[in-house]
Amino acid sequence: MEERIELEAHAKINLALDVIGERPNGYHDVKMIMQSIKLCDRVTIERTEGDGVSLTGNLSWLPCGKGNLAYDAAVLFMERTGIRAGVSIYLEKHIPVAAGLAGGSTDAAAVLKGLNELFETGLSEEALCEMGLSLGADVPYCIMGGTALAEGIGEQLTKLPNAPVFHVVLIKPEASASTKEIYGRLVLDGKTDHPDVNGMIRAIEEGDYLGISSRLGNVLEPVTRELCPEIVKIEQAMKSFGAEGTLMSGSGPSVFGLFTDSARATAAFMHFRVAGYRQAFLTEFTE
Repeated sequence: MEERIELEAHAKINLALDVIGERPNGYHDVKMIMQSIKLCDRVTIERTEGDGVSLTGNLSWLPCGKGNLAYDAAVLFMERTGIRAGVSIYLEKHIPVAAGLAGGSTDAAAVLKGLNELFETGLSEEALCEMGLSLGADVPYCIMGGTALAEGIGEQLTKLPNAPVFHVVLIKPEASASTKEIYGRLVLDGKTDHPDVNGMIRAIEEGDYLGISSRLGNVLEPVTRELCPEIVKIEQAMKSFGAEGTLMSGSGPSVFGLFTDSARATAAFMHFRVAGYRQAFLTEFTE
């Protein structure tokens, strides 16, 4: 049995995000196309003497106990499996926090997968997803990864063929967005511009770069733009460098641009770095 395991916890972006309606409990029914990108946190899990979970990381301000999804995932795994052992977790964070990129959810997913391997518990992906759902709606997708359709509150997943690989320039403005506040401000009516999710699925199945980039859409973006107008400025700059499409990811405020030309993507990335964006990333799709 292994004593130590290291995993990559990949960020996600939404190629399409539609909100169908609101449930009585306050949750929203969604229809989203999720895509993993190479930008990732690194999660190291080690067995330790005694029992209990400890967590540390490379960010001094990062909560290291209850409320950190990676910590909560480890505690949940131990409770559900009945394993009495000690584990220490080290989070090397690179994914921006509160950015619409599932940074916390993907860390939790990596912990569940890592503990399953470390303790040879043999839980299926389906069982891990069921466990992860109690931590957050994005955790099951982060366990699956790749290209997927997410429905329900995000937990009903359908694996899609791998999307053709785009170069991605990703910018996280200094502002942060509260997912709860954004959904609370969302108004669904006859004026709502719903993305063509089914058309996006066809474009992915056909490997159609233009079909994908022309169908990017997120019903939450107009809401977040009101709180963070900088989103528009970032998207305009992306397009000036030749991005085939741009969009805000999740509830924001991160913005990504899709490029088929690596030189243009690099030029755009350098522009944002020179302009003072500390959280600017050059990455690409991954499985």
